[in-house]
Amino acid sequence: MTTSSSPAAAGGERPLAVFDLDNTLADTAHRQRFLERKPRDWDAFFAAAPQDPPLPEGIALAVESARECEVVYLTGRPERCRRDTLDWLEAHGLPTGRVYMRRNDDRRPARRTKLEILRRLARTREIRMLVDDDELVCADAEREGFAVVVARWATPSAELKVAQEGEGRT
Repeated sequence: MTTSSSPAAAGGERPLAVFDLDNTLADTAHRQRFLERKPRDWDAFFAAAPQDPPLPEGIALAVESARECEVVYLTGRPERCRRDTLDWLEAHGLPTGRVYMRRNDDRRPARRTKLEILRRLARTREIRMLVDDDELVCADAEREGFAVVVARWATPSAELKVAQEGEGRT
């Protein structure tokens, strides 16, 4: 479903490299404890995001991708986290790029919300690759013809997987 022959691509715009944040660029391991309790403490989980250490493999890939592509960020984080997210990206030397976030009240699974945005982007731009740690997002994107890099460099979290798919929170 890439659109290398789209009008925008023909106009000379660089292709897009689309990067997830949590467990792709940012290591969320230190804040998983907030998801392991009942009820889950979402406010604390997101409040701790500015302290996420960077994941060197993801950071290097984003910086390298910026040589040929326009880098954009596609996250399941809610819109209320935008300022912290932008500050984190800048603090860790990531390429400047548009950040797509879910509405604060959107609880749909990450694979639905992210695929909607990918499809919309692909209507006018070539998407060179999607880089994401969520296997369900990656599988759905591949089925639709997108080139995918599965980010396997962070420690997987069962709680985060449930949050991404079942609770539509990240």
